[in-house]
Amino acid sequence: MKKFLASLAIGFGLLLGGTAAMAQTAPAADVKVTAPAAAPAAAPAAEAAAPAPVPNKGDTAFMTIATVLVILMTIPGLALFYGGLVRSKNMLSVLMQVFVVSSLIYVLWVIYGYSVAFTGGSPFFGGFDKLFFQGITPDSVGATFSKGVVIPEFTFAAFQATFAAITCALIVGAFAERVRFSAVLLFCAIWFTFSYLPVAHMVWYWDGPDAITDAASLETVTAAAGWLWAKGALDFAGGTVVHINAAVAGLVGAYVIGKRVGYGKESMAPHSLTLTMVGASLLWVGWFGFNAGSNLEANGVAALAFVNTLVATAAATLAWIAGEALAKGKASMLGAASGAVAGLVAITPACGFVGPMGAIVIGAAGGLFGLWGVNGLKRLLGADDSLDVFGVHGVCGIVGALLTGVFAAPSLGGTGVFDYVANAASADYSIGGQVLIQLEAVVTTIIWSAVVSFIAFKLVDLVVGLRVTEEEEREGLDISSHGETAYHR
Repeated sequence: MKKFLASLAIGFGLLLGGTAAMAQTAPAADVKVTAPAAAPAAAPAAEAAAPAPVPNKGDTAFMTIATVLVILMTIPGLALFYGGLVRSKNMLSVLMQVFVVSSLIYVLWVIYGYSVAFTGGSPFFGGFDKLFFQGITPDSVGATFSKGVVIPEFTFAAFQATFAAITCALIVGAFAERVRFSAVLLFCAIWFTFSYLPVAHMVWYWDGPDAITDAASLETVTAAAGWLWAKGALDFAGGTVVHINAAVAGLVGAYVIGKRVGYGKESMAPHSLTLTMVGASLLWVGWFGFNAGSNLEANGVAALAFVNTLVATAAATLAWIAGEALAKGKASMLGAASGAVAGLVAITPACGFVGPMGAIVIGAAGGLFGLWGVNGLKRLLGADDSLDVFGVHGVCGIVGALLTGVFAAPSLGGTGVFDYVANAASADYSIGGQVLIQLEAVVTTIIWSAVVSFIAFKLVDLVVGLRVTEEEEREGLDISSHGETAYHR
């Protein structure tokens, strides 16, 4: 116990002391992105006569429910989905990891995470102005994507906290059944600080639409925004920030920690596809809050994101089981559940930018590429990614991010890019140009997460050790790590 507490103390010391400001460089671009920074409660001085915007009760209620739905995705949704996929002797260990990692990240989010992700500082990191939620009151407001429309800043901060928590919880599936509990917590704390927060800042931070009135103000907002926001990357709800980011960390962990004892020689089949199906269903339901809520207000774009989440997931489920039936002769429940998650991942970056037919194509592509990711690609990579975190979240996140650039085009039924100077959709949209921007965001996220993850895993291994002993692994982590079992026979 003393060793565990000491390791956490060392980890928190590293976290709170390690973030440094970086030089600010940001080219101009007309873009609409997923999550704005908190906006000032008062109107600009030039518009002092105009009343300050106040939150609409409907938008606030909508965002509160969306936040609850994302919590539902994580606990119990993701926990049950993962728990059903492992062997019965490790069921509680997975539930425990998802539950406690989420709890840890919620606390770190208030202490420093929100400030580093969603305040100004540099193109890569925010500042420390809102450590411990300093300065945020019930009257503080955050910007949405509509001028003059705001929500309570507490609501925005809580919603974003749920994204941070599920992202870190996703990672644990890649090295399930063999990792120390203390190592999971210490790794997630370090990775959250140096990978999740910077990527979220790079993709989602800006000053909000009310700060843009003309070309000069757009240039000012762009110069102060996150690095990938400024380049014009489109990520409505977290294709890069959440799924690719987490999947790369999981894959690196699978390589560094090594394969499970008996991998490839012993049966490691899921112990309860019933629970996996329940978990996948809760993920699908919760994902409506994840995607529609990322619009930050209850309007037609939120409705579009909702519809796209519905049909893309359905299309991916059908595509996955069709491919499975063609390849193996039978469609499986595991395939249907995995296909649904693949579709949810693929549509995440695109859900507010594409039309329903584009969503169906993206979902179907996610289903087919995800099926390849957990079979052919997994064999090529040679890693023991226990619950196929990279095969689904990584592959489908990349597919979705790139196809966002294609199907966001107005000519293909998308919304295009909103011009806050003209207050209308931009007349100019280049599919090729946007896909290249999307590719840059994908590559940046992969490299950033991979480097941070490798360093973090090595550091954790030095401090507390990554793996349990072979004896403990064979006994099962439920007993060896937590002293309890999921089932009593």
